[in-house]
Amino acid sequence: MRISITRALSILQRCARDCPQQQHSSPSVGNSTLSGAVRLLSSQALATSKEPEAGNVPKKSLNLFSAINQALHIALETDPRSYIFGEDVNFGGVFRCTTNLADTFGKHRVFNTPLCEQGIVGFAIGLAAMLVYSCIRVLQTVLPSHAILGTNLCVYSDDTAASGDGKDNRAIAEIQFADYIYPAFDQIVNEAAKFRYRSGNQFNCGGLTIRAPYGAVGHGGHYHSQSPESFFCHVPGIKWLYRQSVEDVPEGDYMLPLSKAEVMREGTDITLVGWGAQLSVMEQACIDASKEGISCELIDLRTLIPWDRETVEASVNKTGRLLVSHEAPVTGGFGAEISASIVERCFLRLEAPVARVCGYDTPFPLVFEPFYMPTKNKILDAIKTSVSY
Repeated sequence: MRISITRALSILQRCARDCPQQQHSSPSVGNSTLSGAVRLLSSQALATSKEPEAGNVPKKSLNLFSAINQALHIALETDPRSYIFGEDVNFGGVFRCTTNLADTFGKHRVFNTPLCEQGIVGFAIGLAAMLVYSCIRVLQTVLPSHAILGTNLCVYSDDTAASGDGKDNRAIAEIQFADYIYPAFDQIVNEAAKFRYRSGNQFNCGGLTIRAPYGAVGHGGHYHSQSPESFFCHVPGIKWLYRQSVEDVPEGDYMLPLSKAEVMREGTDITLVGWGAQLSVMEQACIDASKEGISCELIDLRTLIPWDRETVEASVNKTGRLLVSHEAPVTGGFGAEISASIVERCFLRLEAPVARVCGYDTPFPLVFEPFYMPTKNKILDAIKTSVSY
């Protein structure tokens, strides 16, 4: 059942009357946004923070959902201003990313919301914009006994490393599937993204994080499989992050800088660029290509807005070729932005046209999902075509 934003906010306020009323101390903690088991910070925060960097911490292999759960646990444990809310997150969420968090930190900090995405994001913007001293008063009338979360993708408001006096709240909102984010489009684009700009830097919602699972799951069809990143990458004022499905994750708290790509595999013949779950498919294509004597360099962008042009440019200048792959439809996909930028910067070094292996310009299919997906074999064929051009 879907309800209006007015009805949703009314329910939130009514739930708040039963919410435990607690006041927390507010130590100064640098702003951050969580994606996977990492704390992703801007370069300004990274320069001043004393938290360990990823390369200096022992690592272990984790799937994304376990990593997210650990990251959220760290956020709630280390910062009493952090709150998690969304549909079904109180009992762990559909992907179990919030398992045990409500029991550990209380239902006033990890709580469910009505099925109203514009209400979830609107509430998150307001919570993130409130200073702690205001929040202590408003907790008694606004905060419900519920909260929000997502999975593979992360979008958040501008300037998380420069949010005023550093005492704003950390609102971590979950949209249950990225396909459901469209009712909240206006709140994200016209409210969160412009909050700082329209106030002349007097106010901000820099503590806002929105998480959502995206992409194919094998049986999701057209309402549980979409990749909406290109819609939001066109909007100044928000940042868009992705993590791999499985990777080696440092144990404990650590940071990754925004706008810094990772070279997952070095090569000399062609550069492959991707993000999120598609990287595992691309890596398999690189392995198969190596068996035929083709050396592939694979780059994980990690952040789409802002994206690391310099790393990609340096790689393409070395290899002379570029292939970009993503699940979203090819027309207007973020791969087109990467392609255009690299052609502008590396035109005289390119030995073949930039290749894109992406989803088709159709609604995401159910039974025909295997034909829609940018598979390993499609990528391998494109690698061979580019190298032999």
